[in-house]
Amino acid sequence: MPSERFDRAGPHVPFIQHLPRRSSDSKSISRRAFLGLMGTTTAGLLAACSPGSQDGRFGGAEGVQLVYQDWRTDWFPGMAQEMLGKFHSSNPKIQVYYTPDPENLDQAMVADMQAGTAPDVLAGCCDFFPGWAQQGYLLDLRPFVEADLDQEVIADWDPAQYRALFTYEGLQYALPKYHGALALFYNKDLFDEYGVFYPDSSWDHEDYRRAMQLLTKDRDGDGQVDLWGGMFDIAWERIQVHVNAWGGHFVDPSNPSLSWMARPEAMQAMRWLYDRMWDDHTMASPLDVKNQETRQAFIHGQVAMVEDGSWAIKDILEGADFRVGVAPLPAGPARRATLATTDGFGIYAGTRSPEAAWELLKFLVSKEYGRAMSRTHLLQPARGSLIEEWIGHVRRAYPTASREMDLSVFAQGQLEGYSVTAEIFHKQTEARQLAREAWQQIFSLGLEPVDRMIEVSARIDLEQSQAGRR
Repeated sequence: MPSERFDRAGPHVPFIQHLPRRSSDSKSISRRAFLGLMGTTTAGLLAACSPGSQDGRFGGAEGVQLVYQDWRTDWFPGMAQEMLGKFHSSNPKIQVYYTPDPENLDQAMVADMQAGTAPDVLAGCCDFFPGWAQQGYLLDLRPFVEADLDQEVIADWDPAQYRALFTYEGLQYALPKYHGALALFYNKDLFDEYGVFYPDSSWDHEDYRRAMQLLTKDRDGDGQVDLWGGMFDIAWERIQVHVNAWGGHFVDPSNPSLSWMARPEAMQAMRWLYDRMWDDHTMASPLDVKNQETRQAFIHGQVAMVEDGSWAIKDILEGADFRVGVAPLPAGPARRATLATTDGFGIYAGTRSPEAAWELLKFLVSKEYGRAMSRTHLLQPARGSLIEEWIGHVRRAYPTASREMDLSVFAQGQLEGYSVTAEIFHKQTEARQLAREAWQQIFSLGLEPVDRMIEVSARIDLEQSQAGRR
């Protein structure tokens, strides 16, 4: 991303979209140097204080400076600039510097946290966010929540998503950022062209398999498949959703140090995915679509169905030149499951300004901030009370393209109680690395059988037991 600076939203409110790396012929300050400088600057501005203290706690005339790190997408910095200007007008003694996520966020942030140069307030998600908490890098929010957060606010979040932002030991490391749920996007034009019935809530994985078979085609007659029936992202929670639908788990629900990846239900679900990709070739592999993002392969007409979330709506409706439909993920042999994302906002454990950081975090999880993300990029709000507003935003932004879409599908998991969240091991970082290496060979490249997961599961168990003794 090119170096660029945003204008200030108001007096004394600096925002930084990109912090260029230092080079031998430049005086530009590196991102890490900037964050380190900010930590030094704020060192004397805020003494440690307990949650719930009164106004006047943010130092003298200079106030407190915070660094807030979040997405580096093209749309997010401008929205953050506008919203943080509103925050500053209500909190004039808290000066917030915005900086975008680094590349390779999950790895780069560990280095920043170890160096003591991490931002005060940050966003994270998926299976790497709890890993940061497990390593002690995120502040426990429970004292702040118990002292300062209305129970009505907590009740407005999906219980599955809210519970997922605690470690097994009970540390509350984040609050919900937005709510994303997986569903099945499909190309209505292709379904009509090949006479295939649209997916609906009655579909199971056998219906899914048959439809993918009917929609996998050699459209240009060169002897090579160029249209695949479906595609999914090869990622922890995306595979886990299928395992849950088979009645299995990655992690023993009663023991986060024990892997269930090699149990029959998990193995059957992963074999089903493998067979679609590498036996009957009805699900596209990353190699088939030249490593495009899943939604881009769908937008470009290379796959007829794609498993993606409400976060993809804007990109899909913006880019697709065909009629788009959406349906619940097909039910598995044991149950129906969909993913509730675990995107959240947390506070760096090493912040020198915990009270000010909490004030900022409360603003980030407010309805006002949720509405801003919904209006700007059509993100499904974390607050259940904002769902109808969100659907209205989508309808107004894309009145024609969204007319035939049942957008309530994305809220069904929350409302009907079949949402699942990423299952996390006691030592997630080690387990994640082992699984990712195996899935690269199994799913991405098709070089190894699913049976490799038996060995991986045993190694995860060993790593977990050794970590417990260290």
